[in-house]
Amino acid sequence: MTAPQFSVPGAGALRETGRLFALGATVLTHMFKRPFQARELLEQFWFIASVTILPTALVSIPFGAVIALQVGSLAQQLGAQSFTGGASVLAVIQQASPIIVALLISGAGGSAICADIGSRTIREEMDAMEVMGVSPIQRLIVPRVLAAMLVAVLLNGLVSVVGVLGGYFFNVILQGGTPGAYLASFSALAQLPDLYISEFKALLFGFIAGVVAAYRGLNPRGGPKGVGDAVNQSVVITFLLLFFVNLVLTAIYLQVVPPKGA
Repeated sequence: MTAPQFSVPGAGALRETGRLFALGATVLTHMFKRPFQARELLEQFWFIASVTILPTALVSIPFGAVIALQVGSLAQQLGAQSFTGGASVLAVIQQASPIIVALLISGAGGSAICADIGSRTIREEMDAMEVMGVSPIQRLIVPRVLAAMLVAVLLNGLVSVVGVLGGYFFNVILQGGTPGAYLASFSALAQLPDLYISEFKALLFGFIAGVVAAYRGLNPRGGPKGVGDAVNQSVVITFLLLFFVNLVLTAIYLQVVPPKGA
């Protein structure tokens, strides 16, 4: 008589989480191994940048405008109009910019990475590469993850500049703010660590988007339909992880780095 089998609730989700973290660790270790796939990296970098740069620039304008208008309206109610520029710029640089970049990279570049890896998986190309002694992670996944990270860092600077300029324009034109007060509050409250944490967030978010897309591409279920489902799942999972990691990083940053003038 065989012993009864008991299933632990959530065991499947924990197993998938462990495999995802294992893939992320493997990708990190393979980044420093030779041979380095420079040509593949450049091709993926250009592809991800070409499909994300224009949507990122267009989305950053209304984001910066909305933040500036909301902060400016609240500052007027509290009688603190002189701090509008600093508050809106910090919100754009620290929070909005890396999140916007990561979401667009996940939605455009990450979905393409997942579909490419998934189609190769169901055609058994990954198994064929392993039989020939070629590591699919080093050959295909590492260049794509690195490309997502580099594009995220570069686009984060673009979004920060465009968002700050958009917030400046809407605050000065629509809300009657003065350019001098906007710039003075910005220089009084902003500091270099704010830019550093923004770029670090973008780098980490790009890594997360690339790893999640690659993981779901390596594990499709059900043929071509499974690849489509994997693309949708990769985008949703990336969004959830991004917001959680952003919360953790922001909480740590605010505890470690004191505000300017404190």
